[in-house]
Amino acid sequence: MKRRDFLRSGAIALAGFTILPRHVLGGTAFTPPSDQINLGIIGCGAQGRWTLAPEFSRRANLIAASDCESRQLQAMQQIIETETTKAKGQAYKGFKQYADYHELLDRKDIDGVIIATPDHWHAVLTIEACRAGKDVYVEKPMAHSIAEGRAMANAVKKYDRVLQVGNMQRSWRNFRHACELVRNGYIGEIKEIKVSVGPPPIKYNLPAQPVPKTLNWEMWIGPAEMNPYNEELAPPMERNTFPNWRNYKEYGGGMICDWGAHMFDIAQWAMGMDDSGPVEYIPADPAELRPLTMRYANGTIMTHEPFRKDDGNAVRFIGSNGVIDISRSFLDIIPAKLQDVKIGENEIHLYKSDDHYADFLNAMKTRKQPLSTVEVGHRTASLCHIVNLCYEFDRKLVWNPEKEEFFFDDEANRRRSNPIRQPYSLEI
Repeated sequence: MKRRDFLRSGAIALAGFTILPRHVLGGTAFTPPSDQINLGIIGCGAQGRWTLAPEFSRRANLIAASDCESRQLQAMQQIIETETTKAKGQAYKGFKQYADYHELLDRKDIDGVIIATPDHWHAVLTIEACRAGKDVYVEKPMAHSIAEGRAMANAVKKYDRVLQVGNMQRSWRNFRHACELVRNGYIGEIKEIKVSVGPPPIKYNLPAQPVPKTLNWEMWIGPAEMNPYNEELAPPMERNTFPNWRNYKEYGGGMICDWGAHMFDIAQWAMGMDDSGPVEYIPADPAELRPLTMRYANGTIMTHEPFRKDDGNAVRFIGSNGVIDISRSFLDIIPAKLQDVKIGENEIHLYKSDDHYADFLNAMKTRKQPLSTVEVGHRTASLCHIVNLCYEFDRKLVWNPEKEEFFFDDEANRRRSNPIRQPYSLEI
């Protein structure tokens, strides 16, 4: 048979037999192509390499990465190949590196992207990924401004994408249990919530240093304000540490956003405020020993203040009948009998996930909403941004969660957004 006739006959045969049983393709352990998820990761820094790449390599096909630092890209490839080989029991090849993230987004065989960049890149990359037809796992805090968060939510809706925010504490049993106890009234009416996280960011003030030859500084800055390079923003790999860009308002939101995106998020979840937030933000007054204070519309007060010495990042719920302290290292409840209480069948049960990464992949397959949706991420990040503005302005801010605007405060309303450098934009 001539080659063209062979190919023609094969094509006709396939046209009449497009769905193959699994046992024909390799037995019960075989995963057909239609069940496999291909992911790319944008951002190969500490969080991407140390946490996200290993986790997703064990659960999906992580086939490409993009970064503006070539050594981080190379290190990422080694990690993914090693983790994938261990997970699948055979050597993994075929991983691709991209200095330009557009090339990664252009690939039709990539179903979703993991965004592990500094905060100032989250919105632009999420919008472009949604436009390219990709689902998105984006690190917290989801957005670098209130306007960016709303633009991300609009993009997810317009392009019908799945987005999971890296607020993975919602997939931890103790945090879910604490929130279910609050929701079901086990400690009575919530009178006050204390959230202990670090300080707000400061304006960038570091001296200029030579840009490493392996780093594209223009790309690292991207849509944010241009400033000279300093290794505190993008440390060389030899330092083996997390970078400190999050401490500077041009690129991050300080610990208010970095850890607040976890701890204020738990407060929001417990209060049933995933589509809203506090309506008043009152600045701290050291003379009166008053911490920065927020008030929900139902009258519940929430403060930003340290309340325990054994863990700097934690939440305390103070109810009329008890108290709950929750962090990553403890769950302390008064009365103690609530520690192991079983939530009743007819009581409120929150979304249960024991694996934040698998929950995202499952949502990609089912097209159902994951645990930490774009709206959840937006509302939590917005709360953190308003706290930062309250510290900066040192005056009371009154917020309308429905309209997402401040009452009678033009300056605060202008600061709902950050300047975006050309050619980047939030256009969806």
